[in-house]
Amino acid sequence: MGRTPQKTLVRKEYVPTDAVINEIQSWLETDGDADYVALAGSGEPTLHSGFGKVLRVLKQNPIPSVLLTNGSMLMRPEVRDAASYADIVKVSLSAWDQRSFEWINRPHSQLQFSELVKGIKTFRAQFTGKLWVEVFIMLGINSAPENAKKIAAQIKEIQPERVHLNTVVRPPAEEFAAPIEQTKLTSLAGMFDPPAEVIAEFKSDSKNHIAATETSVLSMLQRRPCTTAQIVASFGMHINEVSKYLGALMRTGQIQEQRKKEDVYYAAVRTEKSDLR
Repeated sequence: MGRTPQKTLVRKEYVPTDAVINEIQSWLETDGDADYVALAGSGEPTLHSGFGKVLRVLKQNPIPSVLLTNGSMLMRPEVRDAASYADIVKVSLSAWDQRSFEWINRPHSQLQFSELVKGIKTFRAQFTGKLWVEVFIMLGINSAPENAKKIAAQIKEIQPERVHLNTVVRPPAEEFAAPIEQTKLTSLAGMFDPPAEVIAEFKSDSKNHIAATETSVLSMLQRRPCTTAQIVASFGMHINEVSKYLGALMRTGQIQEQRKKEDVYYAAVRTEKSDLR
């Protein structure tokens, strides 16, 4: 998605909460089918003052909800209470001290790594759902075994149900952000407690065909750049059908190509209206 243009610690209703809930309920009543419903957003979802209300609505439905968060707001009691309505909370933790936190995550200047970790631990103590931790590994930045061990030590104290290892698989904001080879990523997995799972490429476990339209494909690309293969896997569509939608969106100027080495990613053309930070 590129560099973060604005950093803030202000929580407010960036997107109308009722509009989000209405869209979810409409989807559930029509073709609602998914492994999970995830709260992610273009930015940190816990900055939205109404995300807890959305999770409470999802709690009444059979599809489990997942909150994807960088953990920066979990130091606040009201955020921890709201996050507790999720079935799964997946938090990112890819650093081991303040210096590495600032280099890897480029946080708001007022955020302290020690307070972030403290907030995650406090949330773990009160959360009855499943807590997962994702570690984003970049070559030469936090990929050395001694650094991975430092991250693992932090995570062991948190005691999550799962640990996921990820790396650069989409065009990064900086060219020096390079992926680590899968074999090396796998070799780091045993350092974590519990042992980590490598999830460096999106794969759908769903055997169901999820109804897709040109609008739903565009909506997906507004959230993150994807290759044709990733769109195929996400919706369970034939590649020819995906190509048809991508061609139409390209012709109308709603998406653009981003070439990264041998891969071609498709991303929505950013506009002021579509930027929901």
